[in-house]
Amino acid sequence: MDTEGIKLFVLAAEKLNISAAGRELGLPPAVASARLAKLEKAVGADLLRRSTRKVALSTEGSEFLPFAKEILAQENAALAAMGFGNEHVSGTLRFTASSTFAQQYIVPLVPEFLEMYPGINLDLRLSDMELDLIQGSFDLALRDAVLPDSNLKARKLADDRRIFCASPGYLAKWGTPKHPDDLYSHQLVAFKSQATIALAGPKGEKEQLNLRSSQNRLIIDDGLSYKIATMEGAGIALHALWSVHRELSAETLVQVLQDYRMDAEPALWLVYPKSNVLTAKVRVFIDFLVDRIGANPLWQPTNVA
Repeated sequence: MDTEGIKLFVLAAEKLNISAAGRELGLPPAVASARLAKLEKAVGADLLRRSTRKVALSTEGSEFLPFAKEILAQENAALAAMGFGNEHVSGTLRFTASSTFAQQYIVPLVPEFLEMYPGINLDLRLSDMELDLIQGSFDLALRDAVLPDSNLKARKLADDRRIFCASPGYLAKWGTPKHPDDLYSHQLVAFKSQATIALAGPKGEKEQLNLRSSQNRLIIDDGLSYKIATMEGAGIALHALWSVHRELSAETLVQVLQDYRMDAEPALWLVYPKSNVLTAKVRVFIDFLVDRIGANPLWQPTNVA
């Protein structure tokens, strides 16, 4: 199917003016009319109703329009995936992510991405409070688990291992736990919705840990504040490795309970609405993040058990 004809049809449908759509594509009125007629013959229906005064979408044209837009979006995405036509990938991309993760790993890459794709504008909404993808009309979001929402699709960015850690000063004062049950005699710090978590031990044994026990005196909903509180000795906390790997290397935080891991480790996922066409702007941003971040995560374990 003639994608140039489809492009002309989409423009004409938006402008309700065939000549104006043709001018935008550098086509004389007669050529534009002939190209639309060729497309209509190919699909076997009149897509536009023409009169001397106005142009209107036909019923068949209204039904065909969303498919026409998807064809163009997929063509742009295919070209972008092959490294062609970066300058033609355009539009505003609304993206939401954890502010803590974005500050460390995404925002430093933004200038490079904008230089690669001069036609794309980024609208970043960064918060450690999870924003609703559908209600917020976001094109893409970063999540730390595959959401059960059937209206979403996802692509894995990287593993998201969690570890228990505390400050050296805290451990000097309170001692180092050897078993998850020991945590009930320690000060615990929880990140917003953390409650009961399942752990797997060195021999495959399962342990349930309640992070909302009587020893949990501090709950925080901001990732950076959560890390600072742990570093300042507020207690033992379960942190994402991507958040604390530098502090572990600098020994300002110390890993504890090295033999125990979360029974089901989460992952970082790039999710988008299933109902949305995966447009070129979204596809190239996903590919960019996977290449720059996911291909070789900076937080790969070094001194972590």
